[in-house]
Amino acid sequence: MTWDGEQYQERFDSLAASGVSVHGEADFVMTLAPGSVLDAGCGTGRLAQELDRRGVEVVGVDADGSMIAAARRRRPDLAWLISDIGDLRLDRTFDVVAMVGNVPLFTPAGTEAALVAGCARHVAPGGALVCGFQLGRGYEVTAYDGDCRAVGLELAGRWSTWDRLAFPGDGSYVVSVHRALGSPT
Repeated sequence: MTWDGEQYQERFDSLAASGVSVHGEADFVMTLAPGSVLDAGCGTGRLAQELDRRGVEVVGVDADGSMIAAARRRRPDLAWLISDIGDLRLDRTFDVVAMVGNVPLFTPAGTEAALVAGCARHVAPGGALVCGFQLGRGYEVTAYDGDCRAVGLELAGRWSTWDRLAFPGDGSYVVSVHRALGSPT
């Protein structure tokens, strides 16, 4: 899939200009009180930029160079990396690793387990992997849970929206928090 980072960002800029809140994911992540966040599949950096504004240390990573270029134009002072998350090895961990905006659905089919493993290796002890994606598009919540369990993460909470409406809601979207097996929720 080919992306145009500027065109993608314009959609969110337009929504924000019309008064729509575009920071539900950031609100959700902040309830976990992170000091550091890896924005995995950061796109144009909307989440990372908002978390930085709220005082959180962030690193954004995306496989698409046009998305990272758009993020860098807006916030050149933040850390932006071009990398496949499945291959990512930063030799550090984060309080939260966040995959928002359907990241698993934009991963080539058959690589979802590697995506989850790449995220999991960057979750600090006691930290969390937060993920939200649409259902019914080829990667389902049972597969995601299995991929998480395979790398030592267990479900700590699940909702149907970033506003924490009960799951399954209408069954079209899922937001999950996974933590290391045996971690306090």
